[in-house]
Amino acid sequence: MVVAALARTRFVATLPRSYIQNFTRSYTSTAPKKAAKNRLYNSVRYEHEFETLNLLSSSSRIPLITLWSASWCPSCKVIAPLLKELINEGVGEAQGGVSYAEIELDSPTLGELALRYQVNSLPTLLAFDRQEAQLETKVHKVDDMKNRQFLINWIETEAKRHGEGGAGGSSLFNLFRS
Repeated sequence: MVVAALARTRFVATLPRSYIQNFTRSYTSTAPKKAAKNRLYNSVRYEHEFETLNLLSSSSRIPLITLWSASWCPSCKVIAPLLKELINEGVGEAQGGVSYAEIELDSPTLGELALRYQVNSLPTLLAFDRQEAQLETKVHKVDDMKNRQFLINWIETEAKRHGEGGAGGSSLFNLFRS
């Protein structure tokens, strides 16, 4: 058995490289492409947890929607369940899907994450695409976040990104848009 395997490898080694490449098998799936599913993550209390979710979002090309909140914020307690409900209902899945995480700013282990992304009021909705904060679409008006239709439109807009376009470009006279 070992002798046959050894003889086969010697035979393959003597073949021209172009001959071997012609017989490589490509693997494709015949299964239909599945629609993207929204993902809900646990609340983030550590900076490394946020960085991990941001990397997961970037690698899957699914935008990460974050709600920046605190345990003492009464508006946050109204908006968080509404967002979770909309994402569980599948809002944004037809546009490519989103992932969602709540960032708990009153956690002492979070570091200077809020300063880095210019979060200066609570609650704040901020989307990340390709690890870039989408500062142009950041929402910090509580009345807008309590409006169900506004949230649906915002989630669908963010879901359409799926790895295309970033935070920059439009502020420089559309020089970097294709």
